[in-house]
Amino acid sequence: MADHGRVALYLQDKHPIRDGMHYAQVAEACGFEAVWQAESRLVREATVPMAAYAAVTERIAIGSGVVNNWTRNVGLLAATFSTLDDLAPGRIKLGIGAWWDPLAAKVGITRRKPLTAMRETVEAVRRLLALERVTYAGEFVHLDDVEIDIVHGDRSPKQVPIYIGATAMKMMELAGEIADGVVLNYLVGPAYNADAMEHLAIGAERGGRSLDDVDRPQLIVCSLDDDRSLALDRARELVTQYLGQQPHIMKASGVSPDLLEAIGSILTWPATHEQIERAMGLVPDEVVQLITASGTADDCRAKVDEYIDAGCTCPVLYPLGDDVEAMIEAFAAVHA
Repeated sequence: MADHGRVALYLQDKHPIRDGMHYAQVAEACGFEAVWQAESRLVREATVPMAAYAAVTERIAIGSGVVNNWTRNVGLLAATFSTLDDLAPGRIKLGIGAWWDPLAAKVGITRRKPLTAMRETVEAVRRLLALERVTYAGEFVHLDDVEIDIVHGDRSPKQVPIYIGATAMKMMELAGEIADGVVLNYLVGPAYNADAMEHLAIGAERGGRSLDDVDRPQLIVCSLDDDRSLALDRARELVTQYLGQQPHIMKASGVSPDLLEAIGSILTWPATHEQIERAMGLVPDEVVQLITASGTADDCRAKVDEYIDAGCTCPVLYPLGDDVEAMIEAFAAVHA
């Protein structure tokens, strides 16, 4: 059994925010180190629920998993996370990702030179959160003698670590080079992590450090139920939707191109419920088990162990079942 000394909770949009506030409290009571809030589709913005979780907890860290670097100006991004730190000092983590198409294109964002844009965002936001006065002349980031203008309150640098949400390997290298950590994606098999570790290490060496200096939390879909077949079916729906609609996850998943093509031929964007149900019939149990932790509590813990053994430093569990507290408690028992 791998060491579950660290474990975190991932919340997306499945549960009402007030339920998420309760789950954050339960996770804190059970020794979880963090709760991460998603921001991916046009459904739930991350920082409002992050503030809600921070307001009803005392110790647990609160992270964005992840906001993108295109739709918020770096000044606003830094000011937002400075504000969150004011609410929960030393508990906020800033996870930033490069977003994805077709969603970005559909709202008028052209994701050109994503590596350059991400580097500039991380560099500028880090300096702003350090309470520096910043002038920055980049290709994407332009700051002219700007600072977070704290008139009332603590003027000391904000202790907000920056994580890059990376899926492709060039972004993985950038995370290894400049970020405090990487948020590894979900719906990938543990074998994906071998490539990820190799490229994180390349980036870390470029940044004058080692892989061990880079924190590596990983999102993991967790569909836990005493009824194993029900747990697998619940995960199958999510797997089908993501494999059909998010190209960066499709490419990284380890799933056969033939299956990806078959799913993609059925789903449009956004997909209808009927399309997802039709495409689900194409996805066998083996694929669901390859890229999620699904089944009984023992099944889920064993799968999470595989990700830890492959380099994940902290599993960030995305609960699909209706009984979220049962999932938290299943991993708290090991954590203890």
